[in-house]
Amino acid sequence: MNIRETLIHEVRLAMTAAGIPPELPANVATSTRPEFGDFQANGALAAAKRLKLKPRDLAADIVANLKLEGIADKVEIAGPGFINIHLSADYLATTLSQTNPAQANAPAQVQTVVVDYSSPNLAKEMHVGHLRSTIIGDAIARVLEHLGHTVIRQNHMGDWGTQFGMLIAELEEQLGEGEKPELALGDLEGFYQQSKRHFDADPAFADKARQYVVSLQSGDAHCLALWQQFIDISVEHSEALYRQLNVTLGHEHIRPESAYNDDLAQVLADLQKAELACESEGAQVVFLDELADKKGKPSPVIVQKSDGGYLYATSDLAALRYRSQTLKADRALYFIDARQSLHMKQVFTVARKAGFVHAAMTLEHLPFGTMMGEDGKPFKTRSGGTVKLADLLVEALSRAEQLIEEKNPELDAPTRKEIARKVGIGAVKYADLSKTRTNDYIFNWDAMLSFEGNTAPYLQYAYSRICSVFRKAELERGQVKGNIRITAPQEKTLALSLLSFDEILKTVAEDGYPHTLCNYLYDLASAYMSFYEHCPILRSDIDAETRASRLQISNTTANTLQKGLELLGIETMERM
Repeated sequence: MNIRETLIHEVRLAMTAAGIPPELPANVATSTRPEFGDFQANGALAAAKRLKLKPRDLAADIVANLKLEGIADKVEIAGPGFINIHLSADYLATTLSQTNPAQANAPAQVQTVVVDYSSPNLAKEMHVGHLRSTIIGDAIARVLEHLGHTVIRQNHMGDWGTQFGMLIAELEEQLGEGEKPELALGDLEGFYQQSKRHFDADPAFADKARQYVVSLQSGDAHCLALWQQFIDISVEHSEALYRQLNVTLGHEHIRPESAYNDDLAQVLADLQKAELACESEGAQVVFLDELADKKGKPSPVIVQKSDGGYLYATSDLAALRYRSQTLKADRALYFIDARQSLHMKQVFTVARKAGFVHAAMTLEHLPFGTMMGEDGKPFKTRSGGTVKLADLLVEALSRAEQLIEEKNPELDAPTRKEIARKVGIGAVKYADLSKTRTNDYIFNWDAMLSFEGNTAPYLQYAYSRICSVFRKAELERGQVKGNIRITAPQEKTLALSLLSFDEILKTVAEDGYPHTLCNYLYDLASAYMSFYEHCPILRSDIDAETRASRLQISNTTANTLQKGLELLGIETMERM
């Protein structure tokens, strides 16, 4: 248990001893001001209202039964019935000495969590619109895994659908003219645009493309062979970007739309059997009263078109059934942008009504906002086109290398490039992760690459600065011996921050907001800077025990910063 969980447990025991019903919470929170202690238990107020007692009297009963010997120096009642808890410096020191941020406390219940993220459409290059799903989903997957849960990554790539008939027809024509397929597919985006122009301008080609969709869905060997060429090149492109972004998605995590083809007819049959799907204008539709509009009109979910084709909703339902019944997931997290909110509500509602998922499984759409340009509009190139993700990362590396060269010109070229890679990629990722997930945010190179404020370069520098302390001490960080002592207020503030890491991670795992971890790491780095300024470590007049203690605190801070950034998918370096 972390400190807050320990206090909740003890306060809850004291409340029970005071005759307070077990369903009433302890309400233990971090104090907002030092004079109110380190933690405040406010459960007496709500309990007193329920029991029709005076809050201060009830708080006194709780305190009388509270056993915090060795944990708190002082417990006092304030105001109408707040219980202020001042933690013991010795308790903090002992607890901190036993803290290893690389190891999390085992969860009370290990869950199997499916995390659906990235999911680009194949046969097109990934663009900046794929960035948020990819890096936010990856951060949450890392945090859940660190906490001891079983995480199953699922990259639901769009590798099926109408556009592939168009692409196959275009590829076939180019191959017929003697072009090599690798040349025809060299620029995925250009090839897609070319085939779309052909589709719009030539009715005969459009008819051919539509027929190829039917042939592809029917398993035609020729169409499947051409389709596979698009898939292979697209996947290779996506996986190269994942490696560059330091994202943990691998080839083994790909389970695309086509993986569910064989189950789509069964999904429809089961919906019909449950009397959920019915014919409407030749299509098979599920009407949801639960999502009716303001006029009471049910929300329609088309699962099969009048021409017999299936839609995204159908494959999403098949995927949900697979994740529940085959993968045995306790939670399914979907990192899909906010514009798909209605679609996800529809799919979740149909899956529940049809019994495709077990009752205890939670289905969570974790939406995110849009990356905006400085003009407040969705981020585009100067010509108004979509920004390719590969181009964005090239620019990030170029800008970071220029910045590193200005700040540390004596670095050799290979070292400079390696640092620039970590700084540039880290800056792009952190700028996104540090914003509230559901909000739009402004993309600004100068802000994200700044060494001041809540940025990746600032945190990477904070880590490297701690490493420099050990270099000056001529010690490896793991070699530090001695007991931790908490004597200065800055040491106590830093210790409390370090000891809240586990609680922060549990919050992030629960609600899927990585900015909470970003804000924590920024506050931790700021607390260390204050500690560094007020608590000398290597000065000649510092005694050996104090020096060893402060080196221990510094080491734990470095480990926590490094682990926190690692969970965000951001690399650190010992020198910058």
